[in-house]
Amino acid sequence: MSNLEKIKQLRQSTGAGFKDCGVAIEEANGDINKAAEILRVKGISKASKKMSRVAREGVVAVTGNEKKKSLIEINCETDFVAKNNDFINFVKEISEINNSLNSKTELLKTSKMKNSKTVDENLIALISKIGEKITIGRAKTFEYKDSKNYSYSHTVVKENLSKLAVLVSLETKNEKDDLNVFGKQLCMHIAASNPLSIESKDIENEILEKETSLIMEELKNSGKPEDIINKISIGKINKFKEENALLTQPWVMEPKKKVHDILKELNINDLKIKNFYRLKIGE
Repeated sequence: MSNLEKIKQLRQSTGAGFKDCGVAIEEANGDINKAAEILRVKGISKASKKMSRVAREGVVAVTGNEKKKSLIEINCETDFVAKNNDFINFVKEISEINNSLNSKTELLKTSKMKNSKTVDENLIALISKIGEKITIGRAKTFEYKDSKNYSYSHTVVKENLSKLAVLVSLETKNEKDDLNVFGKQLCMHIAASNPLSIESKDIENEILEKETSLIMEELKNSGKPEDIINKISIGKINKFKEENALLTQPWVMEPKKKVHDILKELNINDLKIKNFYRLKIGE
């Protein structure tokens, strides 16, 4: 086999560039397996240098069905790479693995892909080939008893890959058609309104404390008496809770009503919003 044929074979098996393959074949004295190992080592070296860079682009992949559904975020440096076929194929495959592993990302990284290499090994090879930092970001899986899962993707890049995605799990034993419409619309509402929790009582104390601090800072130079400032502060923080809890937000499709009003109108006695998760690239 000529060196040119070896280079072509090495390119096909590793995805590396023609020049890199040629150098590797030369360094390995024509041994393709050794050349592949040289490229792998160089790939790791290249990847480690790129990991200090910022990766705020990428896609969110949605995988699964109404019983079990997952989101996973894969980041890269530029929107151009987010639309690259090698990147997209990598994301699609690991999103399926992620769903099967219930979003346990540490297990995901050591799991084997179709080419018998681990996710981490394939990630390093992809970084070397594309030339950008690529990272596995946040992930979430919903699988609850007596629940149906819904999803919505916004700013779609390709099929189930987007810049923003939402998961919602609705708990009920009812199979009304209205439920499926509501599930999809609720995902769209969450994408637009970005609630912090289902109910106001579940908003994290750290968030409320920070918001209270900002409100007090705004009011302290108003010249009003301290008791009035405290009353205004309580009113403002209550409004903040109302605006950021899903059930008390104005329904995006009909803003004169709240989300809890729409729930009542469905007339499904056992219906409950079990959980939701909103994931936006770069946020």
